[in-house]
Amino acid sequence: MSLQAYQQAATRAETPRETEYRLFAQVTLALMDAAKCDPSDIRGRIDALDWNRRVWSVLGTACGDSDNALPESLRAAIISLSIWVGKHTSEVIRRKEEIEPLIEVNRMIMQGLRGNGGQAAAA
Repeated sequence: MSLQAYQQAATRAETPRETEYRLFAQVTLALMDAAKCDPSDIRGRIDALDWNRRVWSVLGTACGDSDNALPESLRAAIISLSIWVGKHTSEVIRRKEEIEPLIEVNRMIMQGLRGNGGQAAAA
């Protein structure tokens, strides 16, 4: 079985929540690797920071859609987090903030996605 066929089969077998968890796991791992780089090595950090910001931007946009089925309060919280991630990422790039809070937020979202009860923490 080719790698592409395996990936397609895995994608079809995942629930949306599992897909979101996998995405957060991948981007969070990239952030963790980026955190190991010297803060002055922006080239070693920028791809992960940009990827994370784009993930959160998409989530925020999806939660702003009136057709989104998530509860309004959860959608508002995700939009707020999306805005915070964008601002914090800019501060990390400017070397005014640390990358770890971004990692921690993603970990909390992953915990929510992994939980059996409660609402999904992503759109």
